[in-house]
Amino acid sequence: MSKPRNYQTEAIIIKKTKLGEADRILTLYTPHLGKIQAVAKGVRRPRSKMAGHLELLTHSQVSLARGRNLDTITGSQTINSFLPLKTNLELTSHALYAIELVDQFTADHIENYPLFQLLLETMGHLCQAGDNELVLRYFELHLLNEVGYRPQLQRCVSCQATLEPITNSFGSAAGGMLCPSCSPSQPLTYSLSVNALKVLRLLQSSDYNTISRLKINPELSRELEGVMRDYLKYLLEREVKSVAWLDTLKGQA
Repeated sequence: MSKPRNYQTEAIIIKKTKLGEADRILTLYTPHLGKIQAVAKGVRRPRSKMAGHLELLTHSQVSLARGRNLDTITGSQTINSFLPLKTNLELTSHALYAIELVDQFTADHIENYPLFQLLLETMGHLCQAGDNELVLRYFELHLLNEVGYRPQLQRCVSCQATLEPITNSFGSAAGGMLCPSCSPSQPLTYSLSVNALKVLRLLQSSDYNTISRLKINPELSRELEGVMRDYLKYLLEREVKSVAWLDTLKGQA
């Protein structure tokens, strides 16, 4: 049975690329079609009716027509514009980081409804004045769960021993925690304090409401960011582009 020529989907706009003089290729993350690319014709013209509904970091209902290579967007309506993410530079940088991770860790046309929900909820949480670093750590760990890279935080990945409440290490190449006996034999290890491991475990196993009550000091926050950044860079085999901007803004804070 052939698919209907026209279809509709909810989508979060996660990437845009210029095409010709007035068009754009948009990367959309959808609840049931996974990541898809589509052409938005004339969207860069000043009088385009669709442009506002197809901005980055917008949750929209999108109508599409199937094409030979790329589908074409024929209409769009904003569901949530997430305005705070577009009017506050720090929030913009956090949200761009989240959508870049989704783009980097997903292949086209693979449905992952929990990941769509996670991204949508994360954008909502960033709009509320809270601990945005914690929001991002929660997002990173749950993204890794959804894409098959859940780190082992309960026991040593090498000898399987239960971890003692002392300074253990996180091994990016090993995919999880290492006890003091096993860490010297592993490359790319990152020592982790007892508190940092506790918080990572809580982030990994709890829902957002539970972790939103956590109060974390700047030193612990930096430690958590360091270990997660290290692991993501190892998995992607490169630095996440939007990290540089996050760091620049932090330097100015």
